[in-house]
Amino acid sequence: MSLLSKDIDSAFEGAGSKAGLEIWCIENLRLVRIPKSSHGKFYAGNAYVVLNTILPKNGPPWHDVHYWLGNDTKEVDLAMASDKALELDAALGSCTVQYKELQGLETQKFLSYFKPCIIPLEGAYSSQEAHLNGDTYKVSLLTCKGDHVVHIKEVPFSRSSLNHDDVFILDTASKVFLFSGCNSTIQERAKGLEVVQYIKENKHGGKCEVATIEDGKFVGDSDVGEFWSLFGGFAPIPRDSPSSFQKQSDTPPVKLSWITIQGKLCQTGTDSLHKKMLETDKCYLLDCGAEVFVWMGRHSSISERKISISAAEGFLRDQNRSTGTHLTFLTEGLESSIFRSYFDDWPQKVEPKLYEEGRGKVAAIFKQQGYDVKELPEEDCEPFINCRGTLKVWRVNGDELSLLPVPEQTKLFSGDCYLVQFTYAGNDRDENLFFAWLGCSSVMEDRKATISHMNAIADSTKGNPVLAQVVGDNEPVQFFSIIQKLIIFKGGMSKGYKKFIAENGLTDETYGENKTALFRVQGTSPHNMQAIQLDPVSSSLNSSYCYILQTETFIFTWIGNLSSTQDHDLLDRMLELIDPTWQPTSVREGTEPDTFWNALGGKAEYPREKEMKGYTEDPHLFVVNVSEDEFKVKEIYNFSQDDLTTEDVLVLDCHREIYVWIGCHSNIRSKQQALTLGLKFLEMDILVEGLSLETPIFIVTEGHEPPFFTHFFEWDSSKANMHGNSFERKLALLKGKPQNLEVSRRNSWKAYSRETTPDSSRSQSVSSNGQGRSVSPASMVSGSNSMSSSNHLFSRPAPIARKLFSGSSLHGSPAAEQRSPSQSASYIQVDGSGDCVNFLIYPYERLKVMSNDPVAGINVTKREAYLSDEEFQGKFGMTKGAFYELPKWRQNKLKMSLNLF
Repeated sequence: MSLLSKDIDSAFEGAGSKAGLEIWCIENLRLVRIPKSSHGKFYAGNAYVVLNTILPKNGPPWHDVHYWLGNDTKEVDLAMASDKALELDAALGSCTVQYKELQGLETQKFLSYFKPCIIPLEGAYSSQEAHLNGDTYKVSLLTCKGDHVVHIKEVPFSRSSLNHDDVFILDTASKVFLFSGCNSTIQERAKGLEVVQYIKENKHGGKCEVATIEDGKFVGDSDVGEFWSLFGGFAPIPRDSPSSFQKQSDTPPVKLSWITIQGKLCQTGTDSLHKKMLETDKCYLLDCGAEVFVWMGRHSSISERKISISAAEGFLRDQNRSTGTHLTFLTEGLESSIFRSYFDDWPQKVEPKLYEEGRGKVAAIFKQQGYDVKELPEEDCEPFINCRGTLKVWRVNGDELSLLPVPEQTKLFSGDCYLVQFTYAGNDRDENLFFAWLGCSSVMEDRKATISHMNAIADSTKGNPVLAQVVGDNEPVQFFSIIQKLIIFKGGMSKGYKKFIAENGLTDETYGENKTALFRVQGTSPHNMQAIQLDPVSSSLNSSYCYILQTETFIFTWIGNLSSTQDHDLLDRMLELIDPTWQPTSVREGTEPDTFWNALGGKAEYPREKEMKGYTEDPHLFVVNVSEDEFKVKEIYNFSQDDLTTEDVLVLDCHREIYVWIGCHSNIRSKQQALTLGLKFLEMDILVEGLSLETPIFIVTEGHEPPFFTHFFEWDSSKANMHGNSFERKLALLKGKPQNLEVSRRNSWKAYSRETTPDSSRSQSVSSNGQGRSVSPASMVSGSNSMSSSNHLFSRPAPIARKLFSGSSLHGSPAAEQRSPSQSASYIQVDGSGDCVNFLIYPYERLKVMSNDPVAGINVTKREAYLSDEEFQGKFGMTKGAFYELPKWRQNKLKMSLNLF
């Protein structure tokens, strides 16, 4: 929420209270808010302040402030834009990151707000301006640079402006030409076509011809002849013609300087930097060459910050730095990953994130009972996969593979490695998911063999299965969901493990019925529960869990004081699963007999606070560039499915796991190579988030994306099944001839939502060798099977909603007609994506997934749409309109937290 005072411009009132973009222009020395319909139109004669607000499910809002300066902006407006950006920062509680943006040299984050591009207009903005009508159309030549976001720059309309390295657009009154330099990449050409489409729609009203010109081709094509005739005829382009974009020179050593209150720079460190060098009541300048940061301590004053900004801009002028040097202003506590990466020992941020009020009340109850609880974690355990499939598990013993019988598939040893194959029903065919499960105590020989076996079996499997490397104690939710009832014993059976402990004189801890064993019981449901064997010592206990203690003479169950009734139910079920003959003695924490502690080697301290999962930030997408001698990654901001270009390899960093996505036209030719890239990404830890090298890695191939990957995007299956390279695909769509398009619904995650399989159980039609036929999706799905695009969120209403359109009368179920007026349905109109759809209103208790009185006949993928406006606001903390402006994956996450998905 905005923090307003007499020193804050009234134009900023309400700023940052809603997610999305807000833009102001400086006009006649005052701020004017730009209407949403004009977002993306920037005039070269103006300065702008741009605010992008992200409202995460948990934690405070995130604000990025950019002040954009046109090439023809007046000096007084330049200074005012900087001051207004700082003013906006103060209005938002001094918790923004600020960026200086220069026309034609904008940051990639800024350009990502205005896809496919921004094309600055000549002149100055006027809030009173009328539409201009001209008799002549100005011909312009534009150069495009970039593969995921594009820098557009107008160059002189002359043959000498062309070169072999870039992509150019010649915009005439009747036709738009795309000229592709012979050294430009396929991705750059494809992005150029997006700009052509943008120009066609926004400058020509969709009524103009489009032509593509290939560098070096000048005969046999009328479009080519017409293009060169506009330049006075064809003539060769010199080979050494420089690109219109300057290349960055080598960067100098990183230097840190303190900015005094007089605006002078005092160098305090170089190269080897430490966070303790930054004092909270001062401001600093970090010179990284191509980018300069100004760090402002929490306790620095507004005047000190203004002085620091002026000092930084003066520093760039005095150093004769390139105009392309980016200037970023950071407040203490909001440091970017790039900034933190320049410091040797920057600590991992561990900040309590308070959740919604209801969770806070529960936490308060725990506090009253004497426990130090700051928050309750949100369980994000939706696997986004059809868990009714066929499971095969092999134990790896060096070069040998042993297929486990079905009863033994759920019993793994931490000293061994296993290969897991899960086959489940897709929309068109069966899909395969392979896990290489590497026990946390397994030996390297077995780990390498497991990866080799997985690649070999996957290569012999029809289609392009998803592969995953998982290390014990770091399993993703999909692994637990497909195995459902898992027991992990200590020790191992492989020859490699036995040899290792013998050579190192270690005790063989392999589980045995006559040995003392301690198991921690965990999980989320009877179809997702685990028993993990731990060291049999008191320090292995935790008040948040339930445990099973096995000795030669007795069995104890231990119930932690912070465990839930669900935990107790899972404890009983797991006891029966491990050994139905056990007759345990149940003890609650604090009432243990001496025999219990003696079995654990004596009483000792153990964690007594509520165990919480760390706050998980939003995912980040990176494009990976690999050559013989280097490995480079670049973040793609505000990503979408369109950023998954077929020539690229990308990494989706979800913090708890990463996905390596392989485009069909990329230079990656094996899953093993992709896995190596994933490991390299973990080593680099781009976001300085403390990624473990044991983080799960999924390998996903274009066209075979699983639902648990696609749910991070607003997924359109038709885009995922086009043929050709990026340029050919975009050209086919631009000319309205997507002849190579194959519409497929196989990746629709809606088909695998929890509510479509109430028992969540796996098909039991499995023979002793693990083979079986998975269930057809048609038997599990009702309503829409296809993932809607962002423009058609409700394009396939449920049967009841469709009746409203046809004007036919509504016939509910007999049970529904007999309910009281408070439970009966009424109509609601939802406008979340540009389409207007009528939905019925039902109470939340009847719409949630595990309702005792569920509503029949609704579209189960849009349960939230049937809530009244008042109940929706109460549950989601926002209006329906605001909710449907969020990215699809964020909508899904919110719905999961409320049991509506």
